[in-house]
Amino acid sequence: MTSENPQAAALDPRLAAIRNFEGKYPRQLWWLFLSEMWERFCFYGMRGVLTVFMVKKLLMAEDTANLQYGAIQAFVYTMTFVGGFFADKVLGFRKSIGWGGLLMVVGSFTVAGGLMFSDAPKDLFFLGTSISIVGTGFFKPNISGVVGLLYHDGDKRRDAGFGLFYSGINLGAALGGYLCVTLGENYGWQWAFASAGFAMMAGVIVFGLTAHTLGPLGFSPLVPEGTVATPAARNKILGVYIGSLLSIPLILLLVSKSELTDRFMYTVGPLALIYFFYDMRTCTRIEVQKLMAALVFIVFSIFFWAFFEQSGGSLALVATNNVTSGSLMGGVEVTGIQVNNTANSLFVIFFSPLLGLLWMWMKKAEPNTVVKFGLGFLFLGGAFAVFHSLIGFADESGKTSLLIFTMAYLVMTIGELCLSPIGLSAMTRLAPKRMFGLIMGLWFLASAYGQYLAGVLGAGMASVDENAPPLQRLQGYTDGYWQLAIYAVICGVVMIAISPFVRKLMHDEK
Repeated sequence: MTSENPQAAALDPRLAAIRNFEGKYPRQLWWLFLSEMWERFCFYGMRGVLTVFMVKKLLMAEDTANLQYGAIQAFVYTMTFVGGFFADKVLGFRKSIGWGGLLMVVGSFTVAGGLMFSDAPKDLFFLGTSISIVGTGFFKPNISGVVGLLYHDGDKRRDAGFGLFYSGINLGAALGGYLCVTLGENYGWQWAFASAGFAMMAGVIVFGLTAHTLGPLGFSPLVPEGTVATPAARNKILGVYIGSLLSIPLILLLVSKSELTDRFMYTVGPLALIYFFYDMRTCTRIEVQKLMAALVFIVFSIFFWAFFEQSGGSLALVATNNVTSGSLMGGVEVTGIQVNNTANSLFVIFFSPLLGLLWMWMKKAEPNTVVKFGLGFLFLGGAFAVFHSLIGFADESGKTSLLIFTMAYLVMTIGELCLSPIGLSAMTRLAPKRMFGLIMGLWFLASAYGQYLAGVLGAGMASVDENAPPLQRLQGYTDGYWQLAIYAVICGVVMIAISPFVRKLMHDEK
């Protein structure tokens, strides 16, 4: 998003200075991933405690908590489509990121306040969660879109840049995932949500103090840089702010009544696709073909996230109820839920830069984006095969191996690194710049459907008898993980098989 048309923007010396950087990474990338790091602390801190919190504090049944988790996460990612749309058309990236961050702060403190001061914490939990959902929708897709704009078209350093961005923000995810659940279980759940609010405040402050380094990037298309907003532009911008606040009661209704989620999900996806195809009407033939390639990635990513996001649902319950505590590297004592909430992020931090450097080192032998997607599914299938094996290490009380559980996350992380940062990079390469926000919104909307399906799958694996022995409940989950392993491998094989066709649509974009 620039303050001028693409041709004029290309002549802006500040934009040229940003994109003609020396070395592997633009300096603005460091500030962006620092802002996103704190947002990830907030998001993954709350995500990591949701299912366990709902079972332990709100006394929901496991299958209900899985469905509720899927509904909440689905609406989080659904709102990214809305946030991306209004960033493209009205607010611009800068205002969208700032507004979304402030709403996330308010949402986190609303939940914490409800637990501290209210006799009805469940009501304020859903209200605060709804506010955070709207805020995440404005923040999440747009900061990733800014990262894509730091690069010239065809810059081969883009994948490595997204890999570094992905690695850096996972530091926040690891800290949030560990600290929030530790505070919640040991000092009270209100401190889990309060810490997420303070972290998000830090993210908003960092972005506000460093936004000037972005030069002409990120301004509202209605108010070009250096101009004064017209009354019409001010009204549209104010309308977005007011409209987003008015949407909170609707989100609250949908989130608190998960039975309404089905109807919503059956509606929003088709409507989004209709608008996507409508917005393509002014695209050139080559742009249309690239967008169709992007759509292939988006559709397949739904299935990836449906399997992967068991982490916040069924796997969180398995970690809490069935995985033993113990010590890993360095002799640090950890619980199963702490490993569940942090292992993936820590592995991303360690392996993401290495994988990015591997892609650069391989040069012409580097797998193309489509094959990387396929490899991501194959590794994911391997991870769920390892999760399935947990039943073979369980004792009569249903307790199973912390080490095997951790190793499964290692395999899962390699799959994620083959798909998620590469997917973000592909979206910014394949979409025309005027559609960056929209295509990032679609990418995250696919995650919404993945989250929704993750809740459905997790609920299906949960025992119908809440009083069933832990070993029997573990058996139900691990049987389900074996099915997910098979489905993931099938998706990977199909993706690799169609890679020549998709690459033609991409017009040799790697």
